[in-house]
Amino acid sequence: MLTGKQKRYLRGLGHGLKPVVMVGKGEVSGPLLEETAEALKSHELIKVKILESCLADRHEVAAILADRCGAEVAQVLGRMVLLYRKGEEPKIELPN
Repeated sequence: MLTGKQKRYLRGLGHGLKPVVMVGKGEVSGPLLEETAEALKSHELIKVKILESCLADRHEVAAILADRCGAEVAQVLGRMVLLYRKGEEPKIELPN
């Protein structure tokens, strides 16, 4: 579970990131989960864009992605979701 301080730090790091994963009308499917997990494995912190064609609630999509990929939701802002999962060899050092 991320603390408020850690979420603020991750939001600062994620500000300049471009979305790596897009959730469209197919919503949360197997291939999308695999793509998200792979992106988290290589980047630790990723931005996910929820397109207009996605009919599911953005908070629900964020929760499902985080739960199924073993990640934490650092932020949901508009149609963007910031996900974090600590890597095997962590690149991001979180504050305490």
